[in-house]
Amino acid sequence: MLGRDLLDAGWAVRGTTRRKGGLAAIEEAGIEAVRADPDQVWSLIEQLDGVTMVFWLLGSATGDEAGVKAIHGPRLERMLEEIVDTPVRGFVYEASGTVDAKLLERGARIVNAAAERWHIRTELVEPERQDPASWRASTLAAVVRLIGTS
Repeated sequence: MLGRDLLDAGWAVRGTTRRKGGLAAIEEAGIEAVRADPDQVWSLIEQLDGVTMVFWLLGSATGDEAGVKAIHGPRLERMLEEIVDTPVRGFVYEASGTVDAKLLERGARIVNAAAERWHIRTELVEPERQDPASWRASTLAAVVRLIGTS
């Protein structure tokens, strides 16, 4: 589990879930659990105090079609706009998963444009979660590239 890897490396980790029932699973992993919804970006922005790295790991997000489109489009764009004036120093976007490939490509373009426009350090994670070892290794490597430490 990525959160456990980051904890083992000495990082403080905060995980979010849309569902109240998801909080317990996050806490059981030793991670600070917070209820927040990427469809309501303000609920995520409120959690950025003391955050160095944001992971937008929604490549396999589920829900209504309009909501999934929004979190890989305007909600993602809004989040990137908001982190400019925060302590966040890196943004990891999951650019693969079960979400329609065109939406993931759109999200990747939004992330790359934000990196160019606002000089936000970003990484795209592309291995599929169906290969957990490769996905975890790729995501951890993204952290190392963005922060420069393991």
